[in-house]
Amino acid sequence: MEKYNLNKFENHLSAWNLALTQKQKEQFVTYYEMLVEWNEKMNLTAITEFDDVFLKHFIDSLSLVKVFPDLRDGKEYTLIDVGTGAGFPGIPLKIAFPSLKVTLLDSLQKRIYFLEAVRENLGLTMTECVHGRAEDFAKPDKLREKYDICVSRAVANLSTLSEYCLPFVKVGGMFVSYKSEKIAEESAAAEHALAILGGKVKGQEAFYLPDSDMYRNLFVIEKVKSTPKKYPRKAGLPAKEPIK
Repeated sequence: MEKYNLNKFENHLSAWNLALTQKQKEQFVTYYEMLVEWNEKMNLTAITEFDDVFLKHFIDSLSLVKVFPDLRDGKEYTLIDVGTGAGFPGIPLKIAFPSLKVTLLDSLQKRIYFLEAVRENLGLTMTECVHGRAEDFAKPDKLREKYDICVSRAVANLSTLSEYCLPFVKVGGMFVSYKSEKIAEESAAAEHALAILGGKVKGQEAFYLPDSDMYRNLFVIEKVKSTPKKYPRKAGLPAKEPIK
């Protein structure tokens, strides 16, 4: 811990009105060290500088608190992170809000090995790492409509992401898409798809990461009715032929 200066991180946390224990700070440092170490063997992130990772990955992930302020109070949500990759935003959220029950879903087995190693090293309870595709695990006998919150930082248009993610959300729950650009046109194009999938736009939370000009947008979709059984369609179709 001594070799790292956490002042910037702590200042950025305060911008989100968050404060962490010493143990949680140590967990973030360990996560960072594992990320950099494993990144030498496999492609986890192009961002490896300490301050950059803490701002662009960790603080960015924790911005969900802008939509769910009761996370600060230990609200016990169930959350699935679809296409989690190196664990963003799911692992930072789990470290900062231990009461979350988190499922990390990714289609690449070697990423799951990394996530399992992080989970064990950090002692993260109520954290499940699942290897597979969203299309397969959103089936009724799997993880369909089991979560209060679904999050994704995956790069895809909103129609495609919603088809992957909304089936996991309980009626009354939320799907939150982490975006790094203004998506007025994209959201307008997705309205019909959302209606078909049982979703309704609840709002957007636009902001800049602290002490930066990096724009972020949390796009919030409420699950208002069950998703028809035919969705998500078979692998590849949601990306190739988004619902229009």
